[in-house]
Amino acid sequence: MTVGTFSARPLTPHTWADLQELFGLPGGSIVRGCWCMAYRRSGKSPGLGGPPGSVASANKQAMCDLVDSGVVPGLIGYSDGAPAGWISLGPREEYLKLRRSPVMKPVDDTPVWSVVCSYVAKPYRGTGMQHRLLAAAIGYAREHGASVLEAYPVDKPGRSHDDFMWFGSRGLYELAGFHEVVRRSATRVLMRLELDRQDSCSTSSPRLVSETGPDAAAPTSGSASRSRA
Repeated sequence: MTVGTFSARPLTPHTWADLQELFGLPGGSIVRGCWCMAYRRSGKSPGLGGPPGSVASANKQAMCDLVDSGVVPGLIGYSDGAPAGWISLGPREEYLKLRRSPVMKPVDDTPVWSVVCSYVAKPYRGTGMQHRLLAAAIGYAREHGASVLEAYPVDKPGRSHDDFMWFGSRGLYELAGFHEVVRRSATRVLMRLELDRQDSCSTSSPRLVSETGPDAAAPTSGSASRSRA
């Protein structure tokens, strides 16, 4: 598949249904369980020990509640108006598990935003969607006052299965101008991009649609009706 016209929208109550649609596409078995909450909490996940699906249901509800509270936990990427990808980012302190991670714990006291994971639905893989999502995230972080963006990509000789590359690859981030800060693992690095100067990505920033501006027309999935089920 070739990617169509790309746009990105913040995850808000208006686009919640689009995230549900995206995670329901082929290739989404892992994100349907995690709902990008794994690094936003510390300790055991709610629902552990319950019937099958309890953890996934609790994670989905937690993400929905987070969005309802006004937090924007990431961006949804669209191809010709259809949800195609997702990238999770925000101030590092919002990701509680990073504080005690042996690989991703803070290097210093620099205020940074973190890109913790990204996901592209199987039909859109191999189209450059992940690069477009990262470019949109860089622009969004800069526009919202971030001065440093941090990521924790995989760096190893062998290729991992696409379903397990939610941290992204070193090459993905290098192409966007990130540089290695520290390596605490044989297969992972911590990288940063300073946003107070022009990043080295040669492509122009992708279109980021504002939810409050004239481009805030509802996406194709019908986001006005939200379901937690």
